[in-house]
Amino acid sequence: MRVLLSTYGSRGDVEPVVGLAVALRALGAEARVCAPPDEEFTQRLAGVGVPLVPVGRSARALTTAATPPAAANLPQRAAELIAGQFDAVTAAAEGCDALVATGMMPAAAGALSVAEKLGIRSVSVTFQQLTLPSPHRPPLAYPGRPFPPEVTDNRVLWDLDAQSINALFGAALNTNRASVGLPPVNNVRDYVIGDRPWLATDPILDPWQETPDLDVVQTGAWVLPDVHPLPAELEAFLDAGAPPVYVGFGSMPMRTSTDVAQVAIEAVRAQGCRAVVARGWAGLAPIDDRDDCFVVGEVNQQALFGRVAAVVHHGGAGTTTTATRAGAPQVVVPQSADQPYWARRVAELGIGAAHDGPTPTFESLSAALKTALTPETRARATAVARTIRTDGATVAAKLLLDEISREKPPLPA
Repeated sequence: MRVLLSTYGSRGDVEPVVGLAVALRALGAEARVCAPPDEEFTQRLAGVGVPLVPVGRSARALTTAATPPAAANLPQRAAELIAGQFDAVTAAAEGCDALVATGMMPAAAGALSVAEKLGIRSVSVTFQQLTLPSPHRPPLAYPGRPFPPEVTDNRVLWDLDAQSINALFGAALNTNRASVGLPPVNNVRDYVIGDRPWLATDPILDPWQETPDLDVVQTGAWVLPDVHPLPAELEAFLDAGAPPVYVGFGSMPMRTSTDVAQVAIEAVRAQGCRAVVARGWAGLAPIDDRDDCFVVGEVNQQALFGRVAAVVHHGGAGTTTTATRAGAPQVVVPQSADQPYWARRVAELGIGAAHDGPTPTFESLSAALKTALTPETRARATAVARTIRTDGATVAAKLLLDEISREKPPLPA
């Protein structure tokens, strides 16, 4: 069987797909991935022997541009993404039995349209539940398109959400669909989600509340065990003293008026701790030449987080899951999108602290670290780690292959 996995976004959108691709291959299927052409994604997939079909422009370049794209440019960016999906995914999906679509909504809409055109099975996947309509909570607002403050009914807000998504992405999607003979889509969001979306998150960390309108399949998070050793220099640093505090903000550019690295390192030092600082897309760097701070690039977070006193991060789904599985207390400094949700979940579970807002100060980060570094938080983080599933990618791979097998006609005798 052949499966195409299509995504567009940051590392958090690509890494779970790598986990599913490897799980599919372990079950005898052939998997290939459509993803942005960033070098780190190319190297990551090459490292596990999974073919990458590049699509669109560099996700890192778009995210870290000196001038962030304005909200008014969203329809234009969406049009580029969708057109890129139609071009790259159409070629990559030839001969495939199924397509798994995730990542940014316009990209997923394009990929799902290609599957529809080719007549192959498709599955829509999200790595956080906030895009799934639910009467239990409001939707996330798109940049530049806030919801009316007087509207508080969640069902009404979800209707407004659908209208907003149609306004942003509908014209571009339907133009591309018409070019290949597909009918227009009236509700882009509901088209992308479908009737039976998959939620690739852990049910303890991200509990889904049943809704009457969606049959959500929660598989567990898709995590590929990382067997890469930590660099020798980092090992030496870890062995040279007490467990340090990790500070890293992943794919977030951290556009703030403060020097985030300086604030973070000084707040960590104020707790009597050393620091491991991840450069990330924000380009964090040392603030002096003291030997209590070690800077890393790409590193095995699964191994590292098990050896730190706490993890200070942005609250991406992947980093939150990795830290939770490692039993590391967390301080989440959310920047955008679903990150405030993950910060809240960390605080609700008692496994760390949620920073108030995206811009840390010495005082605010110090207060959050004091909470994260207590013995009580460490004990709770250790206990919760034991409840987190580790088989999400395998569960999803088996489910997908079973569904393909049921739909394929039997071979002639």
